[in-house]
Amino acid sequence: MSDEPAVRELRLVVTAVDYDAALHFYRDVLGLTERGAFASADGRVTILDAGRATLELTDPNHAAFIDDVEVGRRVAGHVRVAFQVDDSVATTSKLAAAGAQVIAEPTRTPWNSLNSRLDAPGDLQLTLFTELDD
Repeated sequence: MSDEPAVRELRLVVTAVDYDAALHFYRDVLGLTERGAFASADGRVTILDAGRATLELTDPNHAAFIDDVEVGRRVAGHVRVAFQVDDSVATTSKLAAAGAQVIAEPTRTPWNSLNSRLDAPGDLQLTLFTELDD
């Protein structure tokens, strides 16, 4: 067995009905770096770099616990995207000004991060989190 990882990259593919609005939101407002853009007669795709990727698996009970901590009630579907940011308060405000709907303002969690929840373009529910030192 090789020490090399079997998977080299996690790529979340989102089909956005309003492609231009979603691209503006994630690239220009959230600040994800464009790695590539491709177009054909059939449409467009842009690949945005979101830093390191992980896959977080949770059972329904823990998913409900996370929602309760971050929002106060169960709101997420079976997929939620979480971005670690330097300042979840400022980033939440910036994304809300760009059209995201704030579900819950930043809240300190039992796992010592400051998390907010938003509904965002591409029909995605986002958690923004900032790891706290103290």
